[in-house]
Amino acid sequence: MSEAIKNRYDFVFFFDVKDGNPNGDPDQVNLPRADAEDQRGLVTDVCIKRKIRNYVMLEKSKQVDKFDPEDRFDIFIRQGQVLNSVIDSASGDKIPERQRSLTDRYYDIRTFGAVLSTGEKGAGTVRGPVQFTFSRSEDRIYQAEHSITRCAVTTEDDAKKQESREFASTFGRKSTVPYAMYRMHGFVSAVDAAKTKFSEDDLKLLWKSLINAFEHDRAAARGEMNPRKLVIFKHASHLGNELSGRLFERVKVTKTAELPRNKDHYDITVDQSNIPNGIEIKMWPEESVF
Repeated sequence: MSEAIKNRYDFVFFFDVKDGNPNGDPDQVNLPRADAEDQRGLVTDVCIKRKIRNYVMLEKSKQVDKFDPEDRFDIFIRQGQVLNSVIDSASGDKIPERQRSLTDRYYDIRTFGAVLSTGEKGAGTVRGPVQFTFSRSEDRIYQAEHSITRCAVTTEDDAKKQESREFASTFGRKSTVPYAMYRMHGFVSAVDAAKTKFSEDDLKLLWKSLINAFEHDRAAARGEMNPRKLVIFKHASHLGNELSGRLFERVKVTKTAELPRNKDHYDITVDQSNIPNGIEIKMWPEESVF
């Protein structure tokens, strides 16, 4: 088993969407999420974590949904999983032992943490070393709504209602964002990593999953979603050598068009002058990060 990471990391992740709905809001008839005050687009941290979990499953499973417990890359939060059964099956009599059993096996608990206090036995709560903010678009978005038709009906009653037509059909709605560039901030704590044994191999898998998160999540409703830039600030110290907010301020975005419609209409730059001691900057796609 690899040792836990020794360094703190902060990072900025940019991705864009074209003619798609990156994260529908169920409280707003599945319209693309947006800030009610300034209409900038939002994508929740939960949405991005789901895509990372899905990629890890594809990357590490020997068969679909089949994991070897010794591989340490099973996924706790996944479709069809009965969480209380998993928690109750953890080995050990004490909470720390049960937590270690679960963090050793499940990548997403080791990475993002989890509430494990449910079930008959319970295992408390694990705070994960990796945390994401909501992703926010650089500009306000337009929530486009489209009427769509289907050349078939669902029920016999629907067919009878449309007997006067040559062909029966049904109508629906589809919501998209014409184009938007989103920015997400992330944090990796070496202090919390020591508790879950989040390792360097786990970290490399995180970067790889983040960059490939959209490749196997394609759907007509999501249009084209692509990673555009990942800026990583590595601290020499496990506690950190600079405030994350000051590091994030070094990443600037400038519009090069009044109405952006592709990635070239944004210029993303990183100020690398007078870098604080103990801070190393890595950037994808300029260089490999995994």
